Amino acid sequence: MYDFSCEHCDGTVRERRVDREALRHKGNFIILEDVPIGVCDVCGARYFHASVLRRVAEIGRPGHPRHLAQP
Repeated sequence: MYDFSCEHCDGTVRERRVDREALRHKGNFIILEDVPIGVCDVCGARYFHASVLRRVAEIGRPGHPRHLAQP
């Protein structure tokens, strides 16, 4: 899924499973837990697979059970 050149430096993006990662989505934060992401081995830039981003968008939609409405 990963193992490609970083767009920010000459590093290589490698898969790493992280315990917790926060993503901003439509002005809110969604916390991902125990998810594989791509991390550059030189600069630390983070990359997210399209399937992860689709899931974030799904969770962030109003009406989703995990969506937290803002007061």
